[in-house]
Amino acid sequence: MSKIHYRRFIGFEQLKRFISMEQVLGHYGLLERLRRSGQNLNGVCPLHHGHNPTQFRVSLSKNCWICFGDCHSGGSIIDFVSRIEGVGIREAALRLQEWFNFPHGAEFESGEAQVHTRDCTRQEALPLTKSYNAPLGFVLQGLDGTHPYLKARGLSDETIATFGVGWCAHGSLRGWIAISIHDRHGKLVAYAGRWPGIPPEGLPKYRLPRGFRKSLELFNPHRAAIGPMTDPLVVTEGFFGCMHVWQAGYRRVVALMGSVLSEAQEQRIIALAGSSRRVRLLFDEDPAGRRGRSEAARRLGKSVSVSVLKLPEGQQPDGLNSRELVRLLASDTL
Repeated sequence: MSKIHYRRFIGFEQLKRFISMEQVLGHYGLLERLRRSGQNLNGVCPLHHGHNPTQFRVSLSKNCWICFGDCHSGGSIIDFVSRIEGVGIREAALRLQEWFNFPHGAEFESGEAQVHTRDCTRQEALPLTKSYNAPLGFVLQGLDGTHPYLKARGLSDETIATFGVGWCAHGSLRGWIAISIHDRHGKLVAYAGRWPGIPPEGLPKYRLPRGFRKSLELFNPHRAAIGPMTDPLVVTEGFFGCMHVWQAGYRRVVALMGSVLSEAQEQRIIALAGSSRRVRLLFDEDPAGRRGRSEAARRLGKSVSVSVLKLPEGQQPDGLNSRELVRLLASDTL
């Protein structure tokens, strides 16, 4: 591979803070070869192609790797790429910068840490909060869109295909329903996982990748932006509620991926409201949903016209069929 040149080199520390070993291993298609145990991955070493299934270890929490076999070494994502590609560390960093579409003029902000990585040699915490989610350098292949859970949630084949959801058989989301998350430009920035059914004890219903800041994104903004801007924008809490509203024929819909509206999401919603300047809130009818809805209505109401679509007690949008959703969307409760 020829050497890659950039007008501006991001820097080693920033790359190590914002690109995870999990992403790098996924880029090489190595995740399915490793066994996950908590925040660690174990397996045969992909660098010297050993046979011992425990000699290569990855710490996801520290974002580093080590080989106890013939390599007798370890390090960061940059060290890993340098070894596997047979290039110097600067060239390895430049390749990472290209593969993960790191912006040349990336902006960073300090504050409450959302990503905690540790340098494997220095061992001190390097907390940093990023002001954007970098696009992924890979796409999950072979997702099973025919899984019974998706049908049980009432999703049509068209909706499943459009939103790119499916049961994952490999990698860190093995056994989970993978849900693709795109930014407002339509770039894939993360996969969320939903356990298909009631999760085993100790597992959450949903999981998001380490380092991904959902507060910076809406779910489905790139499709919502395509619809007629004279139509109001519907805002739901969750992935499935959003997909059901879309499936009912109302394409101007996004989700917060939770009940709390962040400042970044607030600004994105106001921008997406477009010329209609109207937003409809369709939150879950439970205590968390009502609190989130009230706060979102208060804040958004300063910039756009907000109406509330109320559900029966304890109900969620995806609990309604398309006909019921169409009727609900045709009414406004101020």
